Amino acid sequence: MLALDLGIIQRKAHFPSLKEAIAWTLFWVTLALLFCLFIYSTRGGQKGLEFLAGYIVEEALSVDNVFVFIVIFTYFAVPREVQHKVLFWGILGAVIFRAAFIIAGAALVAKFHWILYLLGIFLIFTAIKLMVQGEAEVHPENNPLIRFARKYLPVTDNYVGSRFFVQRNGKIHATPLFLVLLMIESTDIAFATDSIPAIFAITQDTFIIYTSNICAILGLRALYFVVAGFMKQFKYLRYGLSVVLGFIGMKMLIEPFVHIPIVLSLVTIFSVISASVIISILHQPVKKHQR
Repeated sequence: MLALDLGIIQRKAHFPSLKEAIAWTLFWVTLALLFCLFIYSTRGGQKGLEFLAGYIVEEALSVDNVFVFIVIFTYFAVPREVQHKVLFWGILGAVIFRAAFIIAGAALVAKFHWILYLLGIFLIFTAIKLMVQGEAEVHPENNPLIRFARKYLPVTDNYVGSRFFVQRNGKIHATPLFLVLLMIESTDIAFATDSIPAIFAITQDTFIIYTSNICAILGLRALYFVVAGFMKQFKYLRYGLSVVLGFIGMKMLIEPFVHIPIVLSLVTIFSVISASVIISILHQPVKKHQR
């Protein structure tokens, strides 16, 4: 499905309408739920619920990830018609990096179970940081990949269509679009350090962990264009994500003493995320009428 999405369905680069983006988002969510039913019927109810809980967490964190993507595109003034290509390669990079993170994480947890407690503390710290931080900001000058690229690669002053590299005076130059791609990839790696530990609290089954990640990533590009259309309406989602990460971190710390059933975890995660979205939609600023 990933190959179908990237190679056929979305091969033509364009900035989709909000209606088209919503339709594709619903398609990928429906596909994930059908896959959840497949796991439920073939591997049992417990595995099915683990996948569903993991998918909800990953999808919710993807929304927060998309907010940063929007800020990056705005900061670099990326033309709308080439944002599609950056997301295309960004998603492929996310698939590879998350696979590496999951494989390494599973190996470490299997050998050193106490790492789960460190991950729990890290998630609680992340939850507090997410709760108190302000609006997302982008500082490319602080990104080591950007500094490295600017130091060792000549960069053109302007975008050259959708190209990452061009040849000028017999020398290869990177375009600003390549720097944007580096920002997107490094941002996804940073977000993976939050999302991967979170799902390890739900299950240590690498198949469930990776497939729930892939299902969330599948709809990431369509979700970007949806969030871009409704960006101002999800201002309380960050607080909901903070509560969810704090809950998952606490669950990892108390698991040896208090077992929290997967059903209770699922209900808690879904309720908090839903409540933050509903409150965001209902609590919109009142527009002042001009005379």
